[in-house]
Amino acid sequence: MITVDTIGRVRRAYFVQGRKIKAIARELRLARNTVRDIVRAGEAGAATERRYVRTGQPLPRLKAFVPALEQMLVDNAKRPSRERLTYQRMFEELKLAGYAGGYDNVRRYARHWAVREGERTAAAFVPLVFAPGEAYQFDWSHEIVMLDGAAVTVKVAQVRLCHSRMPFVRAYMREAQEMVFDAHEKAFAFFKGVPRRGIYDNMKTAVETVFIGKDRKFNRRFEQLMSHHLVEPTACTPAAGWEKGQVENQVGTLRKRFFAPRPSFKSLDDLNGWLADKCVAYAKEQPHPEQTDPGHEGPGASKTVFEVFEAERPVLMAYRGAFDGFHATAASVSKTCLVRFDRNKYSVNASAVGRPVDIYAYADRIVLKQDGVVVGEHARRFGRNQTAYDPWHYVAVLARKPGALRNGAPFKNWPLPNAIERVRKKLTGTADGDRQMVKILAAVLSDGLAAVEAACAESLAANIASADVILNVLARRQQPQPPPPIETPDRLALSLPPIANCSRYDALRVKPAAMEAIHGAL
Repeated sequence: MITVDTIGRVRRAYFVQGRKIKAIARELRLARNTVRDIVRAGEAGAATERRYVRTGQPLPRLKAFVPALEQMLVDNAKRPSRERLTYQRMFEELKLAGYAGGYDNVRRYARHWAVREGERTAAAFVPLVFAPGEAYQFDWSHEIVMLDGAAVTVKVAQVRLCHSRMPFVRAYMREAQEMVFDAHEKAFAFFKGVPRRGIYDNMKTAVETVFIGKDRKFNRRFEQLMSHHLVEPTACTPAAGWEKGQVENQVGTLRKRFFAPRPSFKSLDDLNGWLADKCVAYAKEQPHPEQTDPGHEGPGASKTVFEVFEAERPVLMAYRGAFDGFHATAASVSKTCLVRFDRNKYSVNASAVGRPVDIYAYADRIVLKQDGVVVGEHARRFGRNQTAYDPWHYVAVLARKPGALRNGAPFKNWPLPNAIERVRKKLTGTADGDRQMVKILAAVLSDGLAAVEAACAESLAANIASADVILNVLARRQQPQPPPPIETPDRLALSLPPIANCSRYDALRVKPAAMEAIHGAL
């Protein structure tokens, strides 16, 4: 089975490294036709959908005893060397607790733990150097801002180019996978290019399973994102933040620069626009820690981060266009035409009731589809127990229940166009006003909102507010225009045009005397 990881390796080898199909097939042990199909499909923006098949469960017997073993290892490390327990003694203690596995599993885990703890407690680090366009680092931070007068904790996606130190930050209300996708798209569009490698921690939206060492099983949709942009993902060692120390340092620096004191904005979009401008301003004034201007000496000789970024930008891979970054899930539709997602409800067309729909959750919107057809689309809500109505989804229901127009929840504070709203006010209070208004609204589904609004305006100009009149205006406007008159060419014109002579019909008239003779004969 061809996995998403294999597809990513093939695409990077072909598009980034410029290798031949024959060499890629030989190295990865794939058929040339398979490699050729992946490359061709990749050029069309497809072929990133693959499924992983898990072959085994790590530590099947020891897993339940790992907490106890780690506690023994922690306690053992605190003892003097001459009093420490051997791995064999720990194995015997676990057997008394019910462990049925072998000694080798305990010893192997204890040795890896010792190596991991040694790296965690080490005080010395190796400085890292990155080539232009080689890598970027990604992380999340939590910041407090003022949105519409209220203090809100936002999740800020932090991206940093490793060579130039160019930062990019963007705020979201969640750390969900669709926000990760959107943050990458916004960052790559901001940089106007894509580095060849991405460095991450083991966040659940990207990594499904952490194996021993550097082996990782990445999330399928995250692998599709990486394959689309030809990026090689790299996950850090658990609890080893220094492996992406640049972005870790950026979190603390920009928190003091951008989020203290708390910025105040009307909406999240306003905040993100301000953050993008602040990133550029910060880069233009911040000296680069390594790059210097050869034409200057002493203070001020360093190039700014933005100057190094401008030099790095041509080396970045070309931005290949946006990845369709959604999180898909299925949901049922209630009898009130509502779908529940993320503790909120969204309306769909009445025709979708009775069958499940697919929810495509993006960072800023929710798209609802049934059999591939969009049955609803809303701006995403991030509170709790909120309901997003689209009144037009319920117009078909009003045809059977016109009384719901007055007290129906979807129709409260419905912003209708001016002419339609004036007709609605005139019909309010009449005997069949709701039924007439439903007929007018139903016409929008077939004739369009602009046509119905124009028909309402024409009816109001005649000081009439009636559904029959408005529907009649719509019907007249749909009638075809009369054909233009046909001009007779000169060569077909008659030299003696016929003249109507009605006097010849007078001969058919019967004189009164003749009529009397006829009656006498009878």
